[in-house]
Amino acid sequence: MAENISFTRDASRATIYSEIAPQISAIIDGEPDLIANLANTAAILKQALNFYWVGFYLARDGELVLGPFQGPLACTRIAFDRGVCGHCYTGKKTVIVPDVNEFPGHIACSTEAKSEIVVPLFDPDGRIVGVLDVDSDRLDDFNETDKTGLEEIARRLAVAFLPERVEIAGRAG
Repeated sequence: MAENISFTRDASRATIYSEIAPQISAIIDGEPDLIANLANTAAILKQALNFYWVGFYLARDGELVLGPFQGPLACTRIAFDRGVCGHCYTGKKTVIVPDVNEFPGHIACSTEAKSEIVVPLFDPDGRIVGVLDVDSDRLDDFNETDKTGLEEIARRLAVAFLPERVEIAGRAG
C-alpha cells in the first residue's frame, strides 16, 4: 500500500479530484477491510482538499452511525429523517448546503461548519449503505465540481462494501 498520496497542491479542485480518485481505488483494491478503506479515504480527502471535516456515516439498525472521519469531534448517531445526512440518505442523492444555518433541521455538530456536501454511498448491488459527509468552515464552499468529484470517489468506494469486506464491522444497510 502507498504511504503517501500525490496531488498538485495549488491545482483546482477538479484536478485534485482527478488525481486522488485513482489513488483511492488503488488503496481499496489492495485492502479488504471496510474501516481501513474509509479511514484512508477520509484522510486523503482532508489532506488533499483541506476540508474542515470529512467522514462517513454508515447505516446501522435504522440510523446513521459515525464511521471513520478526519476533523473535530462529531455527532455519533443521526436518524434517517434528520439533518443533511439523513436527507441525503433518504433521498439517495447528493445534497449541497451553501449555509448550514439555513437548512431546516440541520444538526450542528460543530459551530465552525458553515457549508456542507453529503454524498450517498451505495454497495455494488445499488443499495444505499451510508453517506460521505464533508463540511467546510466557509460559506458556499461546495459546487458541481465537488459533487462530481465526490460522487466519483463514492462510486469507487462501492467495492469496499462487498460482503466479504464488511464482516468485522457488520453489514451496512
